[in-house]
Amino acid sequence: MTIRVVVADDQELVRSGFAMILDAQPDIEVVAEAGDGTAAVEAVRRLAPDVALLDIRMPRTDGIEACRTISAESGCRTVMLTTFDTDAYVYEALHAGASGFLLKDVRRDDLVHAVRVVAAGDSLLAPSVARRLVEQYTAGGPRPGGPARTADPRLDVLTGRERETLLLLARGLSNAEIAAELVVSDHTVKTHVGNVLAKLGLRDRIQAVICAYETGLVAAGSPPPGGAGGAGASPGRARK
Repeated sequence: MTIRVVVADDQELVRSGFAMILDAQPDIEVVAEAGDGTAAVEAVRRLAPDVALLDIRMPRTDGIEACRTISAESGCRTVMLTTFDTDAYVYEALHAGASGFLLKDVRRDDLVHAVRVVAAGDSLLAPSVARRLVEQYTAGGPRPGGPARTADPRLDVLTGRERETLLLLARGLSNAEIAAELVVSDHTVKTHVGNVLAKLGLRDRIQAVICAYETGLVAAGSPPPGGAGGAGASPGRARK
């Protein structure tokens, strides 16, 4: 199956460079390029691509607002691109519905990999921003542009085992690692993960990680069990 992609960036050379790299892949087709967020939204509405690559800083409509609109209106998944390794932008992008976040100095192979991962329904963050972002902006105090965290009853809908699953998701464990930790099958873990996402109204595992920190299930700086890497600490990929 061919992955259809829209590339949006206000810098023509950057935009065409990303488009050229992606279009050279046998399983990826760049169906449109856009110079701003408004044009990106229009292209997604018109062409219904699988993935949109969005620069965060663009004229007319910025990438975050474009991401919010695209996520609300379609099944197109978004990967945010920026030159700024700035936590505030990452946090805003994830809450706008982004499924991935990459810096513009990303390697060619990693760019292609990110599009494939996101198109497959998974989520991806650049390793340099993943856990640092989540801990700083969802646990330690007020996040940029938002109020301080208050008690959240959302976790009341989860069973005890589903809470355990969410805790282990938030600490960066894969399904196989969660299965080993809970001494259950991979199939059972997949069921628990699906239940957690459905009950909490979450799109993917990245949102589950954020939710776990926001609700206080995991405290900032808490060590992962069994020495496992933190969320996004290894390749930054969140598996579903």
